[in-house]
Amino acid sequence: MILNQSPLRQVSIMSRNMEQFNRITQHPGVMGGKACIRGMRITVGMVVGQIGSGHSVDEILTDFPYLEHDDIMQALRYAAWRADEREIMLAIV
Repeated sequence: MILNQSPLRQVSIMSRNMEQFNRITQHPGVMGGKACIRGMRITVGMVVGQIGSGHSVDEILTDFPYLEHDDIMQALRYAAWRADEREIMLAIV
């Protein structure tokens, strides 16, 4: 969310993003409130971690047969959106 926008504009952007991410849910009682796939106990982070570890979409779908291709694609888009939402400078090591 861009902080220097009017509250009405921020609500409009959030509403549009919620429609775009209709497969992503967050509930305090499910996985500690983390972003999950369709209310299941599969977090966006778990899906992104599988892709980051080199697993293909087909492998993930085989390992988690209750997931759908669109679930994985939307999880990746959601993660990209969240990563792009705010920029925090990391310490140079």
